[in-house]
Amino acid sequence: MAGTSRHDHEMALNSKKKLAVCKDPVERLRLQCLIRGSSGIKGLARMFKILDDNNSRSLDFKEFVKGLNDYGILIEKEEATALFQQFDQDNSGTIDFEEFLITLRPPMSKARQAVVMEAFRKLDKTGDGVITVEDLRGVYNAKYHPKYQNGEWTEDQVFRKFLDSFDSPSDKDGKVTQEEFINYYAGVSASIDTDVYFIVMMKSAWKI
Repeated sequence: MAGTSRHDHEMALNSKKKLAVCKDPVERLRLQCLIRGSSGIKGLARMFKILDDNNSRSLDFKEFVKGLNDYGILIEKEEATALFQQFDQDNSGTIDFEEFLITLRPPMSKARQAVVMEAFRKLDKTGDGVITVEDLRGVYNAKYHPKYQNGEWTEDQVFRKFLDSFDSPSDKDGKVTQEEFINYYAGVSASIDTDVYFIVMMKSAWKI
């Protein structure tokens, strides 16, 4: 339903190979996130949000480096400085969350973006821009899940586990925003070569 473990495994291997020869700071950071699978970039975004104590939606250089280190991305100071300068276009000494994520996200074609948004709108039944357990009722069928069938999990537990797959391991809140959904599928998209296959996979997974 979400990114498959096979795709994640292939993407991790490909990203490791590319990282060995890559020189561009932004691409290197992107690859280090993708080595962690489809939710790698989303996980880094979550880490930065946790560090943003004053909700300014921006980070200074010290917070930026701390976020990378806390997420387990060890980076030389020179490379971190070069990275930060690329994101800090206006030389303000801070970088904007949204711009950072849009730049870091693996590029998706318009056709891929459209089908991802179609899936999000189908899941977001209330139209409030956030997918919750309530939204999943009637859209995602929990009754086929093996742990529901053997009585180990309730329907709500199946829904929550499904939502967790879009969340970062360190901060599961049971809610998936549009930004998190796109970040997740940008990761999945990076492991799939053709638009046709990606669109077929999405339409089949979400019945759209």
